Order: sequence, then structure tokens, then C-alpha cells
Amino acid sequence: MVLSEQRGTCLEHFGTRPAHLEASVLIAYTPDTDLVIRIVFILGNLTAKNNQARELFSRERGSIETLLTLFQNFYQLDQQSPGSGLSGARPPVDTEDVLVKLTRVLANIAIHPRIGPVLAANPRVVGLLLTTLESKSLGDCEELVINTTAAINNLSFYQVKSSVLQHRKLYVAELLLKLLVSNNMDGILEAVRVFGNLSQDHDVCNFLMQKNVHKFMIALLEAKHQDICFSACGVLLNLTVDKDKRAILKEGGGIKKLVDCLREFGPGDWQLACLVCKTLWNFSENITSASSCFGDEDTNTLLVLLSAFLDEELALDGSFDQDLRSYHRLHWETEFKPVAQQLLKRIQSHHTALEPLPLPSV
Repeated sequence: MVLSEQRGTCLEHFGTRPAHLEASVLIAYTPDTDLVIRIVFILGNLTAKNNQARELFSRERGSIETLLTLFQNFYQLDQQSPGSGLSGARPPVDTEDVLVKLTRVLANIAIHPRIGPVLAANPRVVGLLLTTLESKSLGDCEELVINTTAAINNLSFYQVKSSVLQHRKLYVAELLLKLLVSNNMDGILEAVRVFGNLSQDHDVCNFLMQKNVHKFMIALLEAKHQDICFSACGVLLNLTVDKDKRAILKEGGGIKKLVDCLREFGPGDWQLACLVCKTLWNFSENITSASSCFGDEDTNTLLVLLSAFLDEELALDGSFDQDLRSYHRLHWETEFKPVAQQLLKRIQSHHTALEPLPLPSV
């Protein structure tokens, strides 16, 4: 049994304890790798879902610097290990394990809205993460690369001028391309999540188009994986903000795949359904005919789906407990419903069920 993994009183108790104790032990016993692994593992568990623990840890003097010093020290040990520069060579397991757990802690505390922007503006934090991503591959260090990318994703959420990550966004985007061409769906998901944040920038959008990343995003809509579809749709939404890029949805059956995502995931994820509707809304801004814009089949499907999903009794008639039902209702009412109503109205006003008469025979 791992104490920090237990729910309830135990986690709450540790989450309110002064975090300088852990930091002091880390500094004092850095050579003891096993102890470092255990303590950083506990910190990772405490900060995984507890915002108070993130706050307490970050407020302790030297806590963040301690993590970064450990990160740098163990990264250097990893690089000095025999064969570390050889392709396919494995670093010492304990060294890599420390780095895995340190990146997890950084990713967790970056979720805190006060701490995240500070970390994103810290050149040392960003430098260590990017250096790790540069030197490691999914094939050799899967968990480390995924945790590092998750940390970068959480930091890239903060669109602040002081963010070092924002100043290096094009380089980050280029680094992440190698994850997209892997066969690792967890790695792909984390990379797409970062692209979802970075693609709010015009230059990054142009870069993604040049590298044909938009085609990959459209292909991912067929993954039948809810989180991947959500993240891929977020990238496509950002791309279609630019009028010149909206035609990309005509490629690779993009419209049909978006409609399929709406059909498959809509009732269980109103935030994803909202993203689909927003993307289709952008695409159809200059609509003259629903059929010429979406195609006959997808137009009819959208009319049926949107009408059904906007019916409150049908849309919220899920087998959820009370808390989950309230959660779904909130996202249905505040996110999905407003944009879906507008999209349905637009399609209906540009759609006719009448068939043109054939030309008379001479």
C-alpha cells in the first residue's frame, strides 16, 4: 500500500503539511536516488489533483529551485551514463525514473493558475523541458517524453507575454512533429494538446499548414478516441479562424469526420460537441447553400443531430448520477447550446428540401 495514493483523510492531511520538509530532505539526500524517487513520487501524488498541495509546495522557499536543481543534476547523470548518446541505448533506470517523476511534479503544479505563468516565464524550467524533449525519444524513454510533453502542454496554456515558451513556440512546434509520426497514441495525444494551445498563434498555424499537420488532425478524427478527437478538433478550430485556411476541411473528408465525431461523442461530451459546432460555424461563414457548403448527406445529418441534441429531454437523458448530470447540463447549456442553435439556424436558413425540376424535353 502506498500512503500517498490513498484517498480521503490521508491525502488531505499530507496536502496541508508544510512542503519545506520534503524539499529539505531532497537537498540533504540527493545522492540517495531511491529516497529521491520515493519523495518525488509522493509529491507527484499530492499535487496530482490537489490544488492546495500545489499552492503550499510552491510557496515554500526554495521548493521550485530544488526541483530544478534535481532535474539538472539527474539529467547530467543521465547524459554521462555509458551509451547515453547511442541510439537505442537505455539510461540507468533509476536516473530516468527520477526524471520521469520530476517532470510529473512540474506538470502537476503548472496546472495552478498562479504557479503556471511563473513557471512558463522561467527560462530554466522551459530550457530543461525542451532539452529533455530534444534528446529523448518515445521509443527509448516513453514515460519521460510523455510527461515532459504534458508539462509543456500545461505551460503552453498560459498565453502571457512573459512566457518563455510562447517566445519559442515555433521551435516547440517543430520538436513535437516527431511525436506525431510515432505509433504511440499517448505521445500523439500530448503533442496534439500542445498544438491546440500553440495554434492560437497565426505563425504557428502557418507552420502547421506548411508541414501538413492539418491533414493529420483530420485523419485523427477517425481515431474513435474521444480525447484525441477533442484535441484534434481544437487545432482545426484554431486553423479555421483564418478565412484562407477554411478550405482544409474539404480535404480528406474533414466535414464528414467532424459530423461523425458529433454523432458518436456529442451526447457524452458537450465540450467536444461545442468544438465541432464552432469549427463548422467558422467553415460556413460565407455560406450560400447548405448543400454546397456541407454536402447533401452531411447537411441532412447535421439537421437531424442538432435538432435532437438541442432537445433538452433527449440530450440530457443519460444514465448519470446527480453530480455528473449537473456537470453535463452545465456544459450543454453554457457551451454547446448557444453555438449549436446558431449553427442549426444558419443551416436551416440556407437549406431547401425542394428538388429542382428537370429541363423540359424538346
